[in-house]
Order: sequence, then C-alpha cells, then structure tokens
Amino acid sequence: HDMQTPNNAHTELAATVGFIARYASYLMGSGVHTSRVVRNSRRIGAALDVEINLAVFPKSIIVSGTDTEGETFSRVVTIPACPIDFERNADLSALSWEAYDCKLSLQQIEKRYEELCAKPRLDPMLVMILAGIANAAFCHLFGGDFQAMGVVFTATLFGFFVKQKLAQRGLNHYLVFIVAAFAASLLSSMSLILDAKSDVALATSVLFLIPGVPLINGFIDIIEGHILTGISRLTAAIMLIACIAIGLSATLMMVKSELL
Repeated sequence: HDMQTPNNAHTELAATVGFIARYASYLMGSGVHTSRVVRNSRRIGAALDVEINLAVFPKSIIVSGTDTEGETFSRVVTIPACPIDFERNADLSALSWEAYDCKLSLQQIEKRYEELCAKPRLDPMLVMILAGIANAAFCHLFGGDFQAMGVVFTATLFGFFVKQKLAQRGLNHYLVFIVAAFAASLLSSMSLILDAKSDVALATSVLFLIPGVPLINGFIDIIEGHILTGISRLTAAIMLIACIAIGLSATLMMVKSELL
C-alpha cells in the first residue's frame, strides 16, 4: 500500500497538469491574452492543491505542476488555432472561479469544461450578416451614402463567404486574407457604376478582416511582460494587415482608371 500511494499521487498530478495544459492551450488559441490564461490556470491549480507555472511561447505552452508533496510534473502542448468566441472565453474564465470557490474536483471541472466546449457557436450565416451590417455602418460613419452602404453590405457578405469557404478547404491563412480582401473590394467597386461614394465603399468593404483581437492582445501581452508572445501576436496581425492591403491594392490597380 505504501508503494502504491506515490504512484497514485503521480497519476493524479499528471491528470491535473494534463487538463490544465489543454485548458490553457485552448484559451491561448481562441484569443485570450497571456496573463489571463496564466491567472485562470493557476486558479484551477490552486483549487486542486497544485502549484501551476506556465511558460508560454508563440506556438506551444510548457505547463509545470507541483503538488503538496513537492512532486513535479510537466507537459508541453501545442497551441491550436481556434475560432475566436468571446462568450466561450468568458465561460471558461468563469469556470476557473467556480472551481476555486466551490472546490470542485478534477472530474467535475473536466465535465464542466466539456459542457462549455460543446455549447453551439453562433450560426456562421448570422455572423456573416452581422459583419455586413457592421461594415455598412462604418461606411455611413465615414461619410458613405445609402448606395455605398448597400454596396459595402453586399461586398462584405461575399468576402466573408469566400473567407469561410477557403478556410474550410485548409488554404494558407495569409492567402485566404488576400483573396477575401480582393473579392470584397472588387465587388465594392460596383459603387463606381452606381455613382456612389466609391472611395469610402472600397476602404470600408475590407474592415471585417482587420485582426483586432491579435493587435489588442499583442499590446496587452507586451505591457504585462509577455514580450515574446506579444511580439509574435503583433507580427501575425501586421502580416494579416499587409495581406489585406495586397488584396485591396489588386482591386485598385484594376479600377484605377475609373477612380482617376
């Protein structure tokens, strides 16, 4: 019996660290800034009497846990590319507080985690329509008329649809942004035919592609001392913005004679 107790403790520690590694990598991949991931992971560890330390890199996380007996277990996990879902991120953050306040067991925490991850996401069609409305509102905000707003709404729907389909086919992320920006801006160039405010329509038709979450998270990470992760996120965001510019430039080269 005395020989089995350390083995059981080691197995429990490994299970705890394994779950927290999965939890932390999911949050990192779905657009949560690094300090929040570290706090949430340590909070769950504290609920299970395990001291958690994380080393976060651009593509992976090293999670190390130490139990009350001083035994340590570490695990390395790859950060997955997950769709950004603020509601799910908030739910998973609340789970860490629930685990800490209610002293949930690992099995209870894992069950709640699976339930939250199984919740259905927003319908892609609804997201597409909302993005179109948002871009049309930006067009109006920047001085576009109702004709330009209609063009931007249509162009956004088309560009968003192209982006979704290309992403589903597993096309390179940067190439997806170039093609989607080109598709949206090219369709918005019909504002030239309708004699709408074409410059505003062209500029606002690609705003749905702007990587706001990586930009914000990159700055937050740098401010809070996670320099490597912050620079990585900012670099990725700048690359995506460059891809949007390439797609928009291709359209401008095609219609520049009409714009002049």
